Amino acid sequence: MKSKWIEHNGKKILYQDFSSLFYNAQAVKDELAAVQEVVLKEPENSVLVISNFKDTQIGADLMGTLNEASEKTKNRVRKTAVLGVTGFKRTLGDMLSRLTGQPLKYFENEEEAKNWLTED
Repeated sequence: MKSKWIEHNGKKILYQDFSSLFYNAQAVKDELAAVQEVVLKEPENSVLVISNFKDTQIGADLMGTLNEASEKTKNRVRKTAVLGVTGFKRTLGDMLSRLTGQPLKYFENEEEAKNWLTED
């Protein structure tokens, strides 16, 4: 598993690392399954998440899997910051957010994402 817990401003953040998986949908699914197990062990409304999709292609083939994972974990997640999502991937991300009711906030750099997650 590439993903890991990090700390910022004294708070734990689950850094979901889907970066540099390019067109490997199975690798995204495998990483997603691993992080889902971690999130489901946490208390409700407690998890701060950074999801990094830089240099990873997200297409319609992954939307069902992402939607299902988000549905299962949304009651555990308090805030989600997303990196590396622009253009068509942003459209898919917005669609996923509407379908699951789990709001996503997009960032261009990791430091801004970490600051936003830990500001309250």
